[in-house]
Amino acid sequence: MSANQGTSRAAMFAQGAVAVVGALLFVIGGWAAALIGMLALLGTPLFAIMGGTSQLAWLLHPDYGHLRFIAPTVLDERFAGSPILVTIPLFTFVGYLMAESKTPDRIVRASRAALGWMPGGLAMVCIVASTFFTTLTGGSGVTIVAIGGLLYPALRKQGYPDKFSLGLVTTGGSLGLLLPPSLPILIYALIAGIDYGKAFKAGLIPGFMIMGLLAIYSVYIGIRERVPREPFDLKECGRALWHLKWELLIPVIILGGLATGLTGLDESAAITALYTLIIEAYVYKDISLKKDLPRIAKSSMSLAGAVILILAMANALINYVIQEEIPGKVLHMMEGLGLTETWQFLIVLNIFLLVLGMVMDGFSAILVAVPLVLPFAAKFQLHPFHMAMMFLLNLEIAFCCPPLGLNLFISSFRFNRPVVSLYRIVVPFLGILTFGLLLVMYVPKISTILIDPDIRAARAEAEKYNSPPREAWLLECVQNDRNNPLPCSEEDKKKWGPSGTGVPVETESEVRPAAHEAEGTDPDEDLLKQMMGGSDEGSDDDALLREMLGGGATENEGTKLSDDEALLKEMLGGGEGESEETGEKAEGDDEPKPSKPPSDDDLFREMMGQ
Repeated sequence: MSANQGTSRAAMFAQGAVAVVGALLFVIGGWAAALIGMLALLGTPLFAIMGGTSQLAWLLHPDYGHLRFIAPTVLDERFAGSPILVTIPLFTFVGYLMAESKTPDRIVRASRAALGWMPGGLAMVCIVASTFFTTLTGGSGVTIVAIGGLLYPALRKQGYPDKFSLGLVTTGGSLGLLLPPSLPILIYALIAGIDYGKAFKAGLIPGFMIMGLLAIYSVYIGIRERVPREPFDLKECGRALWHLKWELLIPVIILGGLATGLTGLDESAAITALYTLIIEAYVYKDISLKKDLPRIAKSSMSLAGAVILILAMANALINYVIQEEIPGKVLHMMEGLGLTETWQFLIVLNIFLLVLGMVMDGFSAILVAVPLVLPFAAKFQLHPFHMAMMFLLNLEIAFCCPPLGLNLFISSFRFNRPVVSLYRIVVPFLGILTFGLLLVMYVPKISTILIDPDIRAARAEAEKYNSPPREAWLLECVQNDRNNPLPCSEEDKKKWGPSGTGVPVETESEVRPAAHEAEGTDPDEDLLKQMMGGSDEGSDDDALLREMLGGGATENEGTKLSDDEALLKEMLGGGEGESEETGEKAEGDDEPKPSKPPSDDDLFREMMGQ
């Protein structure tokens, strides 16, 4: 009875919290915001929230009121034509195949044979195995269930403390997010519009650095707790690695095809899926094509379909956000509050991403947050791959962060522990991950050093044609408009102008010649006077121009017209005046030329031969 009363009170408290949040949203954003917020809190699927928000936003728009603009960014080449849409279901299928087979056992055996002799060796086995598995599955839940389920009992049996063992397998569920071919990296690259191959390279150093920091902590625990080590057995190590050889070729197929250019991302994913199915069904014979394959395919495609559906709905919502320039308005408001320094933005960004990562799964957080934060990153000119690594590392931390981290709930379910008991257990690991995040934040070269050769190559290519290095700018700083990249450094701004058009700012003030500046006259005004028949003295060219327009030579010029000039005057009908040198009349001229300059009507009659 007391349990039922506790459940009833919790339900009443939750309903009250939803009502309060709904009322607050109604005051701030009206009935539409309140409805969407309450549906989200009540557990409505994310794709429905995003799609419904897009429809309401366009229908309630004062200038549109229809749904014509809901789909352009969903159907354009950047989304519908992206190879990542094909890659997501294929890599998800590969991960499920490996999870349902005995691949986790083989990974643990090989890692243990290679690293078990070191201090903290079995803990490092957990780190390596979890990272390798997460890169292929893309989900922390599968890793905790598969790898954690195998290694947690082994860690306890070997003598590692319970809290350390449980915290390690909980944290290990998200360690592979920064390493290729991680699905979060692919989805981030799709939404942010960056090259996924370069994003893979950018994640190598931060990903291995985080593994190294956790390995150092594991060695410390192994020495402090005097955990017995396993003797190194070369034969066992060789046998274990040989038994794992077919799975070890999976990352080689993916990364090798991309590095050599023989396959694209979608082609590598298709080859990998077929290869994994063959080795698991026919080589290892862990999976039955009749009994297991339909179930695995159904589960993996359900997850992949949900991700793609969320992607489509998120793009529809992003279209409205961009149309209404919402990030720019938020940026203007935050600048008004004093957010003008890069370090201030980084602190706010990391807090925002941690909170978002706790209440959403990784894919959803990427889809919601990336379009919102990119305009701010462009304002502060952050490196696009530095931004990507900070973003993904924040998600990695958020998965383990109390009170709502996803890994906490999965680990609680898998190992039958209260969620609250895991809060203190994961704190040391969160400290290590946070230290790694600070290093990535304030030492950008950790994320960008492997991209520098591509930037230099892009600059060299542009220099061959003496053109602005636009491809290099896309790699150097986040751009608001990737079709019209702007310079990132002050040196490039001085050389190519702030707009990157190739016209430096200094040249705009150098157009006017120094002679005119000294005289205080404008060459455009002089030319206008001459074309209108003005009488200012000038060069022979100026006199010729006046004569072409019907104006006679001035009396004080004192220069003799050449035969060509006289002929030109006759062709234009202006050869009736006296010669300036002899004063003789021209042929067929009975009356002297009037001193008054011809009017426009006279000039027209002369041109018409009248």
